[in-house]
Amino acid sequence: MSSYTVDRKKWTTLSIFNQMGNIGSEVGRSFSYLKKNDKEMAEAALARAIDLFDATTGSSKLTAARRKEILRAKEEYLRAFFENTDRPGIENYFMQFAIAARSHAP
Repeated sequence: MSSYTVDRKKWTTLSIFNQMGNIGSEVGRSFSYLKKNDKEMAEAALARAIDLFDATTGSSKLTAARRKEILRAKEEYLRAFFENTDRPGIENYFMQFAIAARSHAP
């Protein structure tokens, strides 16, 4: 597994829709690898998702309410990953951000 860290300076320039959409990509990737029983790749996607969550919640631009929502989403994602609960619901939650990012694209 290769090490990965997000470029936090560049990350903060993205809209919240793009940030959450990108997190959703890693969330979906991790679930896909779990379905394929590829534990190593699932854990790599999990690590990338956590890094993206942390980069997002570490931003000074966030309101307390938005930070709380993102941390709650992270909590639900981790529960779904480790306990196999409501994975489609979590993926749908993040898909809404990807859709919003596309509709707000220049």
